[in-house]
Amino acid sequence: MITLLSKIFIKTPDDTDSPGVRRAYGILCGAVGIFLNLLLFGGKALAGFISGSIAITADALNNLSDAGSSIVTLLGFQLASQKPDSDHPFGHGRLEYISGLIVAFLILLMAFELLQSSVSKILHPEKPEYSALVIAILAASIAVKFYMSFYNRSIGRRIHSVAMAATATDSFSDVCATSLVLASALISRATGIVVDGYCGIAVAVFIGIAGINAARDTISPLLGQAPDPDFVKRITDLVLSYDGIIGIHDLMVHNYGPGRVHISLHAEVPSDGNLMELHELIDLIEHTLRKAMNCSAVIHMDPVCVNDPETNRLRDMVKDVLKEIDPCISMHDFRIVKGTAHTNLIFDVAVPYDYRLSDNALTEIIHYKIKSINSEFFTTIDVDKC
Repeated sequence: MITLLSKIFIKTPDDTDSPGVRRAYGILCGAVGIFLNLLLFGGKALAGFISGSIAITADALNNLSDAGSSIVTLLGFQLASQKPDSDHPFGHGRLEYISGLIVAFLILLMAFELLQSSVSKILHPEKPEYSALVIAILAASIAVKFYMSFYNRSIGRRIHSVAMAATATDSFSDVCATSLVLASALISRATGIVVDGYCGIAVAVFIGIAGINAARDTISPLLGQAPDPDFVKRITDLVLSYDGIIGIHDLMVHNYGPGRVHISLHAEVPSDGNLMELHELIDLIEHTLRKAMNCSAVIHMDPVCVNDPETNRLRDMVKDVLKEIDPCISMHDFRIVKGTAHTNLIFDVAVPYDYRLSDNALTEIIHYKIKSINSEFFTTIDVDKC
């Protein structure tokens, strides 16, 4: 259904990098979600009234909250698509993450309310009456929610939306929750054993776990999570594909919402190259990155001495020292400054964020090992995290 509707209402449904297409998908999926959840609420509310089951009634209210969540998601896409302004020069894309976070909080609130109702039902049990109509409504609800989980996850992956991923997670938790309610109904109908309240607690746990996972997935990009390794590799491969670029480092990815990514990096170029030609090359790479990766790019040009035998020899020596300490350590921005009594070796080293040694301890070890090779070597080292 979503595929058919997208072909009808979205002019270029395959252009998922376009902010307009992303917004259209978000609005379409949100509108369909509101309609289906209201439909499920009506059906389950009827089933809950007929049966007198707290689990079914709570599940119906959960679908009503899902309709509210779909409204939040729809508004989030609409607000996130606003153009940049003087107060928000990088746009409003993170509103989409905030809408996903609101959805997660609504899920957790519903789980808490359901838990309270279920405990009350255990303390004051009443035997529900499960008719064939009630069973049919629950089975149909499971099928509808499974479909909603499928299309939200599928579209969420296509447009890289954490808000839709959160909605998909919520829908799948509803599949599990309603399946428990259905199992409870079948057990009660077959044996007469009342497990309605206990089933409600299990449903609340499923919904609570889904809410926690959805909150985690939306909080991470708001805090500034590490970029996708595949995205980093594509940038690296593209920049290094140009003749004249020796290496890159200090790559930073700033995410201001889907389709609003800003990157900065340092590109190493030969120090004896033509300055104007190298500057033109850097401009070309920035333009290519904007077009090919749908991001804005700023590249700092780092001149590197490549034709001086002494510099090359000392650079290789330092690389060997770093490899001996730990193969995961890399180096960049190497240069030497010769004095009358000693030679300064100036460079940066890059280590993982969770590296076992402190920055001071690492630089002291590097300094000691280089000093042991030649006492006239002095080091100036900056430590970068990667």
